[in-house]
Amino acid sequence: MVSTASALPRRQPLARAADEFALTVVLLFLAVTVVRWLRDPGSALYIADLDVALAIIGVVSGIILTSLMFSPPGKRAGGHMNPAVTIALWLMNAFPGQSVPPYILAQLAGSAVGTGLARLVWGRAVSFPPVDYAAIRAASTWQPASVFLAEMGSMMVLIVVVGFFLTRPGCARLLPYVIGLSVGLVIAFLGPRSGGSINPARQFGPAALSGRTTDLWIYLVAPVLGAVLGASVDHALNRRFRTRRALVTIPTAFVPDLPQSPSASAAAVQGPFPVRRSVCSPQAISRWRRIVKRSPT
Repeated sequence: MVSTASALPRRQPLARAADEFALTVVLLFLAVTVVRWLRDPGSALYIADLDVALAIIGVVSGIILTSLMFSPPGKRAGGHMNPAVTIALWLMNAFPGQSVPPYILAQLAGSAVGTGLARLVWGRAVSFPPVDYAAIRAASTWQPASVFLAEMGSMMVLIVVVGFFLTRPGCARLLPYVIGLSVGLVIAFLGPRSGGSINPARQFGPAALSGRTTDLWIYLVAPVLGAVLGASVDHALNRRFRTRRALVTIPTAFVPDLPQSPSASAAAVQGPFPVRRSVCSPQAISRWRRIVKRSPT
């Protein structure tokens, strides 16, 4: 007979992955919707200037992303909606390794479903240029190598910022706003240049349905490599300045609900980078939980 306590960790990855799937479906549906209304020449909200349109899209996207992170599914699952973020958090020992594959599959599937749902709701206008399923496109003057470096570098910086906020309890609750602002700035400034994706799930569904798969590998690989580099920088900084905290016990943005057993929680998030044993002790975990319970939501 399997006890409830032992069954919970096994059920949790799939339940949280289902939340990630739903979040990514909504994210991509809204992303395609915004592009459809702002970039379709037949729309009453059409904006001809690409730079202005992408600036507005960046602001709206940041608000959408922040709102989804604060939603009930976002709080339960951590609200990644980005395979590169999921991988980075695992490398930073802030996310259980067993949940990485189901999260990534859920995010990519949600990308395709959300894009297809937008096509069903808004009709053929979604498939016509310049909407084209909201697929990311780099400027014609940008070479693939430049696009790759821009996408990789942007994600690396973002992960370093995420690591900084996650390791500071006083700042962790601000992370959804920081992420929304950062993504909005990337879209506004890099959108007219490299495309400003920094999210494999953001490009996967639109590229697959539109047939724009020539440079898809860049938008799939570059953010992941940037996430790995960002996690490495975060690890080096924490090792140098000894600022690492018990990330596994802070149920805030990007960190999903974990099993209630302190020992199970500590073991579940063990990634390739070492965690100081004293930080992940049951006493430290209990102390963090008391702090979180007293903190206003």
